[in-house]
Amino acid sequence: MKINYVILSVLCLPLFAAAQIRPLDTPKVFSETDTAKIYTVGGTRHGVSFFPKVQHPHVQYDVTETITFSKFHSAEVIYAYMKRFAEKYPDLVELYEIGKSYEGRPIIQMTVTNKKTGKATEKPAAFFEGNRHSGEVTSAESVLWLMNHLLTSYGTDPEITKIIDNDAIYLRPINNPDGHNLYMNTAQTNRSTVRPYDQDGDGLLDEDSPVDLNGDGIVLRMRYKDPQGDYVIDPRDESGRLMKFVGAGKGEYKVVSEGLDLDGDGRTGEDGIGGLDLHRNYPENWRPMTEETGKGWTQGGAGEYPLSETETRAVFSFLLTNPNIYIVNSMDTRVPMHLRPPSTSKSEDRMYPEDLKWYKLFDQIGNSLTGYNNAGDVFHDYSNGANQPLFGHGPDFGYFYYGAIWYGDELWDGGRPKEDLNGDGEKDELDQLLWDDRDNDGMGFIEWKEFDHPTLGKVEIGGWDPKFFSQNAPSKHLESWAKNEALFNLAMVKHLPALEWGDYSIKKIKSYKSDSTDYSIKITYRNIGKLPTALRQADLVKIVKPDRFDIEFTGSLATIERGEKPKYTVLDNTLVQPRFRGGGRGFPGAAPAPPSNKYFKEAGYAQGESANTLEFKVRVYGSGSLGVKTTVTTTRAGALKEKEISLID
Repeated sequence: MKINYVILSVLCLPLFAAAQIRPLDTPKVFSETDTAKIYTVGGTRHGVSFFPKVQHPHVQYDVTETITFSKFHSAEVIYAYMKRFAEKYPDLVELYEIGKSYEGRPIIQMTVTNKKTGKATEKPAAFFEGNRHSGEVTSAESVLWLMNHLLTSYGTDPEITKIIDNDAIYLRPINNPDGHNLYMNTAQTNRSTVRPYDQDGDGLLDEDSPVDLNGDGIVLRMRYKDPQGDYVIDPRDESGRLMKFVGAGKGEYKVVSEGLDLDGDGRTGEDGIGGLDLHRNYPENWRPMTEETGKGWTQGGAGEYPLSETETRAVFSFLLTNPNIYIVNSMDTRVPMHLRPPSTSKSEDRMYPEDLKWYKLFDQIGNSLTGYNNAGDVFHDYSNGANQPLFGHGPDFGYFYYGAIWYGDELWDGGRPKEDLNGDGEKDELDQLLWDDRDNDGMGFIEWKEFDHPTLGKVEIGGWDPKFFSQNAPSKHLESWAKNEALFNLAMVKHLPALEWGDYSIKKIKSYKSDSTDYSIKITYRNIGKLPTALRQADLVKIVKPDRFDIEFTGSLATIERGEKPKYTVLDNTLVQPRFRGGGRGFPGAAPAPPSNKYFKEAGYAQGESANTLEFKVRVYGSGSLGVKTTVTTTRAGALKEKEISLID
């Protein structure tokens, strides 16, 4: 009998539990901190798990008095600043561990809101996440920039002060601390999680990592002469740095990754640390990495099953247990693009028009703030009209499953040229090189240097810096990219719904000879924010509840004596009483529900900059006082404090 161990593992593993918010403990000492020279990565693999430690010139490894963005920050430095913020702003900041990484590192998150104005869970909220992918560290810097901007502006900037008073902002700079640490402390440039993974399909895990042969702290490219070469030195580049692909056997050089062919397959550095993609591991539209028929869709890097990776579960669990979150941006790098759902179809084919209009508005706002060339959906726009699906993707989960405004923005442009600097009518790699020389102090391209390779003989090592030029903004240009993306996120926050009480009226309709009178009561609340209190998709998937009025009658006429009923009646069933949950209900002989002064009414969803009105009628018997206490509660727009109205004095 064939046993499907994957299915068994899914059934036995509790994929979803309430988000584990834990206080910060004394940090665990990981193996790479035990030595000044060697970094060890967790997991059992067929290749090496230890690498020389390096300190990159683009990275700040020590905490300074003030935060600057002239360099990237190591995880230790980011966490140190977060702890400092928590100590300095105790009324605004909550700092906690929200999960554990594959290697057991804490995933640290911050909530920013004014605690004196209410709990974070009772306010409209946004969630911003960086560094899901190991090497895409510009995203972590954008979250840190926003964190610093919010907290240092509170009390002096009226708009920021209002946001922190009324809303909750959840900030997670590093969702993948294993990958971030490996990237910042070694020459390795792994894709996502560090979990061992067979990237080249040879049945071996992480057996052929790139190697920093010349010890300069970065894995570059190697070029060497070969009769079957497919590259030549680009004749347009007088410096001889750029290589031009001309086809197999037509060139003078081979160009490969710096390293060794450790598994003897003729390729160099093609199966390094990890390779699963945390951004293909969400449950919405998830597809397996392989399937049995050969005819279905598959998705590379998807993991064994949806939410198989603890880092993705740390996002999923937190969001599902905090459904007040309305706006999300889970950021990556290097397109650049404001990237949103859908991931498997065109926007108009699957999204509600009233929801899509908000996404299109944010696309426009984003481009105006960041200057990105593109904004749009994953399926059509990300693939430049080729309609290429991605499965298990965050934006699809964010809208279709979670019913939120969800972006998966890509920061930095890989150094792509914006100008035709040499005047040849093209914006190409040569213009990129000229820009690097002119505006980046030549730090993006590493000069070719000779090296005696143990198997290839004489080679040259050099090329574009894969970490702090190709994959991330050079440190000299970091702040503008981090800041502009953060300002886009802040602009979305400014669209969150916001509630306030509107007018109310009490009108006597009719008096009866039997000493009873009918009254009509109208109570209004307004959504003075721009977004509706919920997207239509959020209602469809029931991630939110309709806006709700809760009413309690007060006064002498509402006093319930033993065995009596209140001296008023709600007419026309306009209000509903909560269900009685006393023991025995529904069985023969069960006690009837006791009289109650509490009622409620669902009010749908208030559109942005509009009002919702509750109208009900009451028949009052005899004389005395009668009033109502009312509140409004919503899932994603917060709640209104209790309002008391006197109907009869």
